[in-house]
Amino acid sequence: MILSKSAKPELPEDVILSVEDLEVSFAAGTRAQLRAVRGVSFSIARGETVALVGESGSGKSVTAMTIMRLTEYDGAAITGGRVLMRLKDGKVADLAKLSEKRVEALRGAEISIVFQDPMSSLNPVFTVGDQIAEAVIHHQDKTPEQARQIALNTLKLVRVPDAERRLDQYPHQLSGGMRQRVMIAIALACRPSLMILDEPTTALDVTIQAQILDLVRALQREIGMSVLFITHDMGVVAEVADRVCVMLKGEIVEEGSVYDIFAKPKHAYTRALISAVPRLGSMADKDAPEKFPLLVFEPERLLAEVTE
Repeated sequence: MILSKSAKPELPEDVILSVEDLEVSFAAGTRAQLRAVRGVSFSIARGETVALVGESGSGKSVTAMTIMRLTEYDGAAITGGRVLMRLKDGKVADLAKLSEKRVEALRGAEISIVFQDPMSSLNPVFTVGDQIAEAVIHHQDKTPEQARQIALNTLKLVRVPDAERRLDQYPHQLSGGMRQRVMIAIALACRPSLMILDEPTTALDVTIQAQILDLVRALQREIGMSVLFITHDMGVVAEVADRVCVMLKGEIVEEGSVYDIFAKPKHAYTRALISAVPRLGSMADKDAPEKFPLLVFEPERLLAEVTE
């Protein structure tokens, strides 16, 4: 379902994505369903970074994958709500209702995703240049030579040193940080309006993690794209986010600016997440190292209920 410009606008002009009352369920037997996402609503403005945070099992990655319409391959179904996105031509599309063929045309061109582990996402038998060029050829009317030049320019954009040589290398010849830059390059090759980053720095050491976060911020300034950042790390949230949505048991329990979330958290779960972040100097005046306190918040089981 695509609405033309002449139709009544469903999104404010400055909004790229609006998720409205999204419901996602997985099959859990012949009659039962596991409700993984329950009435989730949030929006992302042009050029804004929104962080979706929560511990494992909170539903944040399922939400991100559903926006891309990828959870269907894992047996999930969108059982309610809308996912409205403003496309580059100004039209508004409900991603939840589009055909699979139409969604495939939008992935990479209008919206892209970077996963946590680049080694499992990159194809080991194709060069870096071929994998970036593939996205360009698929979505744009470019020759292989033009696509290769775009691939080279994109590698330079994501600050890959010696990009000409890297273009003909294979993923196993690159470090973890370089592979993640290649994944970002693939996601950026067609200049999408929105990029989803699903725990992109979890597998990296802290130095490379900082470089990747700096890169994302710099690319946003240069390209003007919007970012949905999926993470459980509140330290990362403080570095990259403009607004934060905190998820628990498939629901958003708190939303606000990054300043308000850290300075004035309202929900007990948000306070628990923040308290779990190690603080430099917290072991001062201690005779020996101590364990950091575990996140303690278990008013009930943190699993989505199974309903028949």
